[in-house]
Amino acid sequence: MSPCFGVRAAVLRGALRGPVVLHSRTQSGHAAAAGPGLVSHPAVVESTEEYAFVERLIPPSRVPAPPKHAGAAPSGWIPPAESPPDLPYMIRRSRMHNVPVYTDLTHGNRKMTLVRKVEGDIWALEKHVKEYLKEVTGKELPTQVNEVTMTLKVKGHYDVELKEWLASRGF
Repeated sequence: MSPCFGVRAAVLRGALRGPVVLHSRTQSGHAAAAGPGLVSHPAVVESTEEYAFVERLIPPSRVPAPPKHAGAAPSGWIPPAESPPDLPYMIRRSRMHNVPVYTDLTHGNRKMTLVRKVEGDIWALEKHVKEYLKEVTGKELPTQVNEVTMTLKVKGHYDVELKEWLASRGF
């Protein structure tokens, strides 16, 4: 029998026995009971003292409420008005408390601005957005309303203008 086969057999036998660690020749009473030079470790050790470190790694289940600001935050974030504006539509904030206005670039050059989370009369919102963007740009921009997903698309990148306009209206 070759010496290589004997080593392989010993490794296989050790793997079948379970997690066993070889210690030094000096043994305590606990190690001597397990056998000569072998110590068995339990599979799971429960430690309530160290769980505080694990809790710090677990992300929160929801985004906390934003702090109260008198005006704009240092980051530029503007809080919504205390009471919603008296309009036939409502635009809810995103889960990160931002105004849900996004840009979209498809086919390399097709620029769109999306207004999401619209509740109520989306056609009234489209009318007001068209009027506002006509004042800003001087031309009437094409829009697309999707009543199923309650989104409004505007041709061009006007996210900054629409975010400021919606924040000034109290959304």
